[in-house]
Amino acid sequence: MLKKEALLLIPNVLKVFLENGQIKSFTFDGRTTVKDVMVTLQDRLSLRHIEHFALVLEYSSPEQSHRFLLLQDKQPLAHVVQRTHYHGMRCLFRVSFFPKDPMELLRRDPAAFEYLYIQVG
Repeated sequence: MLKKEALLLIPNVLKVFLENGQIKSFTFDGRTTVKDVMVTLQDRLSLRHIEHFALVLEYSSPEQSHRFLLLQDKQPLAHVVQRTHYHGMRCLFRVSFFPKDPMELLRRDPAAFEYLYIQVG
């Protein structure tokens, strides 16, 4: 029988946790970047506008509650996965910049607005 931790250490796979409870897994090579995952998530979630979203690493420490680290588009995925596996972090797809006018986002991209609503609701 496999331990739970063994399932987390699959080589060359990044797990991204979504707000709706789903987990999307991405295989990668040495050239894959955070932007590549963002584009794939945009397609899988049927989002037209992802400028308000980002991949973030979530971690908690004993002295503080949850903290988030925003990932840069050009960051190699291998570096991200190393941090998640060895530092107990989780990779999340989150709203990183709240739109000035949420109603405009609703008009332009109802799916992106719904994803935003799930996070703040």
